Amino acid sequence: MKDNSTTSQIRHKKKPIGFIGLGRMGSGMAKSLLKAGIILIVFDTNKKAMERLTSLGALSGNNPENIANQVDLVFLCLPFAPQVDKVLFGKHGITSKPRSNLSIIDTSTLSPEDASNFSNLLQKFKINYSDCPVSGMPFRAQNGTLTMMFGGDQGAFSQNKPFLKIMGKYIIYCGKCGSGQMMKSFNNIVYNINIAAISEILPLAVKAGLKPSALEQVFTSASSQSFASKYFIPRILNREFDTDFAMIDAYKDIINVQKIATKLQGSIPVTNAMISTYQNTMAIGLQKKPKSAMIKLYEKILNVIVKRD
Repeated sequence: MKDNSTTSQIRHKKKPIGFIGLGRMGSGMAKSLLKAGIILIVFDTNKKAMERLTSLGALSGNNPENIANQVDLVFLCLPFAPQVDKVLFGKHGITSKPRSNLSIIDTSTLSPEDASNFSNLLQKFKINYSDCPVSGMPFRAQNGTLTMMFGGDQGAFSQNKPFLKIMGKYIIYCGKCGSGQMMKSFNNIVYNINIAAISEILPLAVKAGLKPSALEQVFTSASSQSFASKYFIPRILNREFDTDFAMIDAYKDIINVQKIATKLQGSIPVTNAMISTYQNTMAIGLQKKPKSAMIKLYEKILNVIVKRD
């Protein structure tokens, strides 16, 4: 449940804020802000995504430059670093006609280095940049219960936390800019390991004679339970492999952690085993499927299909 006093406080701030990037996560986050009474100016290259938000009361921005000239705070939720770079520094980007005292909170998933570089570049324009990647799937973006991992100035975190609390249930300050991205990468690696383990074991267990329905009950209630098992096992048994983020799009988390491990000379054998499964699954043509498609690799090896009995 949201803090009513925080929501009331926000409603009395008449200055609009900007939101750029209205994909599956961004649209849900923007809707949460609108529901809380925030005056929101939105932009996305997808016109239909824009129309969905403006039909709910959002104002339409012509481009990032246009939005930056009307607000003190802009949220970004974009796919990759090149899109963020274009919004910040491209034609009609936020810095095209820079103004001082603008704050940017970037909820995109990037590398820690990209976040730090954007922050350093924007300091020349007197723009404060913070990274704040999110976790929780689109349904949690829709209901405002995301986990949000903030990296940046402590003052910026405190000042903008009321907005974050509208979109998220768990708001964590992680440290300097780039720390939010680092936190998300480590979180997602543990998540990926869980999915890889489920994908490896379920086909073996079915081949050994156990019923998928019984495995589902145990793996979602006993000591093996996890968010990964509760979310993905029902979808695997229903053979639903088209409703979540593509493996290739999520691969950046693996790259981020590999870079950190190499830099710090860390030993990550379990992570490396998961990465092998991840890469081998993409290599057989499943790179555009969700992470649960890793099970198809082991189904192929054992010549078995894990489906609802």
